[in-house]
Amino acid sequence: MRIISGKYKGKRLTAPKKLPVRPTTDMAKEALFNILNNRFHFDELKVLDLFSGTGNISFEFASRGSQQITAVDAFQGCVRYISKTAQELEFPIDTIKSDVFKFLGKTPEKFDLIFADPPYDLNTEEFLKIADLVFEKEILWEDGVLIIEHSDQTDLSEHPQFSELRKYGGSIFSFFEIE
Repeated sequence: MRIISGKYKGKRLTAPKKLPVRPTTDMAKEALFNILNNRFHFDELKVLDLFSGTGNISFEFASRGSQQITAVDAFQGCVRYISKTAQELEFPIDTIKSDVFKFLGKTPEKFDLIFADPPYDLNTEEFLKIADLVFEKEILWEDGVLIIEHSDQTDLSEHPQFSELRKYGGSIFSFFEIE
């Protein structure tokens, strides 16, 4: 994987092969960040990266100047890799080893942007549960956005906070906002 823009533009990062991940492709990540670049000032964002895996998305936000990033993953190897890489690159990323659903149920924090990249094989109800928890627990600031990455086999458009969908190759980004 590589960092597309910002301080470490072009930097290649190699995650350990044994991690149980499916990183967002560079093409999809670049398209997503083009959308976000037109909507947000990265240096003002408080970001939550759920199912953070290799840290691909967290590293991109950090390279672009975000100063408050929390990466949550249940797998210790992922958390260890993100922590180590963040320390080496002096990125402001706090890592938390936790089940994402449990984390969402108990966090007292609020975020400007929440990105979730769960395993594509979760059922639709589990994908929707992410959005439900974010909005029920009021984890998103009023003008914030939740983005869930999923395959085209999953349709999240019936959720009341769903606002738009963007498709890039085999990846779909569903956007959710407070009405």
